[in-house]
Amino acid sequence: MTGGAAQEINFDGLVGPTHNYAGLSEGNLASARNKDAISRPRDAALQGLAKMNRLRALGLPQGVLPPQERPAIGWLRTALNLSGDDRAVFAQAWEASPNIVRAACAASSMWAANAATISPSADASDCRLHATVANLQTMLHRSLEAPTTERALGRLMPDQTHFVVHGALPANEALSDEGAANHMRLCAEPGAPGVEIFVYGRRAGELRAGFPARQTLEASASIARAHHLNPSRTIFVLQSPQAIEAGAFHNDVVAVAHDTVLFHHEHAFADRDAVYAEIRAKAKRLFEPIFVEVKAADVSLEDAVSSYLFNSQLLRLPGDKALTLIAPREVRENNRTASIAQQLTAAPNPAIGHVEYVDVRESMRNGGGPACLRLRIVMTPEERAAAAQGFFLTDALSDQLAGWINKHYREEVAPADLRDPNLVSETQAALDALTQILPLGGDFYPFQRD
Repeated sequence: MTGGAAQEINFDGLVGPTHNYAGLSEGNLASARNKDAISRPRDAALQGLAKMNRLRALGLPQGVLPPQERPAIGWLRTALNLSGDDRAVFAQAWEASPNIVRAACAASSMWAANAATISPSADASDCRLHATVANLQTMLHRSLEAPTTERALGRLMPDQTHFVVHGALPANEALSDEGAANHMRLCAEPGAPGVEIFVYGRRAGELRAGFPARQTLEASASIARAHHLNPSRTIFVLQSPQAIEAGAFHNDVVAVAHDTVLFHHEHAFADRDAVYAEIRAKAKRLFEPIFVEVKAADVSLEDAVSSYLFNSQLLRLPGDKALTLIAPREVRENNRTASIAQQLTAAPNPAIGHVEYVDVRESMRNGGGPACLRLRIVMTPEERAAAAQGFFLTDALSDQLAGWINKHYREEVAPADLRDPNLVSETQAALDALTQILPLGGDFYPFQRD
């Protein structure tokens, strides 16, 4: 594939077979609210696949990222110093430390926005696409993801003449990194040089009361250096502590950007005016930024967090002047956010001209909206041709994945079901079959290598 323009491609995380509601994520109000509810893994995975297919139907390219091995038996064996076969280790782990086993069963890699931070080749001085895997060190269940994420991105983007996949930063509070959920990019068009915006909640060593601020300035700055970004087009922004305390555990719960448009809540940033001024200064001669702010008087932080208005996908459909917002149906079910969505599209010459609603209810109940489920990667035609083609969603691949989900996923998982030793063999069989569908290879998952 040569010629043509660069495109932003959404790579969605497939929801894993152990999707459950263990309430593991401090500061995530939906996760806490639905703790110990009965989950529906099959519905969750099919809802995610349906969202991907809806974007394809709208004319946008779409990719897929695999779920991780859960329960993470190899990790439990090492972490708890257990021995025996996988089923025995699983049973022993439940006796030794139920909370640790719950972390090892989490299907949280479905939220691919936390997988990595991506900088397109147009922004990097070495003219390569850079990806830095997130260490996710704040939460135990998420801190297990980095090694497999690095393998997945390496399989997707193997050609080092075009791509650089950086391993996660050291897992330490000083370098706490949550990936693209705290990163935005503004540009005239996907393949043009852009302004990259890193949003952080604290500095290294800084202590704060209340919910954890998961991203540090030092982690963001380290990633910017690794990606060879131009400081004159790179911005570091402090997230509003008020937003974090309201349940905006990542920036993408209160802000989303695409092309020249930044759509955000009034209280997304600690100093909105300074953010606007720096974006304007660094975008000068490249593009004119458009700021779409929703006032707290119209939508409270509580409503923004519960509906995930800003955790929507902001996209430009082929041929459209205005952007489209792919929002969860919870936005339509909340009177305040539904009213804002209607006002956005009714404005003269709107920046956001259309709203599409999707059903990702199972993900929403665990604290992840449409934007959480995807990792955005801008690829030139040459980069897309150099990527592993089997990760790009087609009708045939979609049908294969739907059949795989229906065959291998449980309809329901109650809290007590997580203790079932059959979960180990069931999920390993499912993931082994997935490696025959996606171009992962027969040694991708730890249980395949062990």
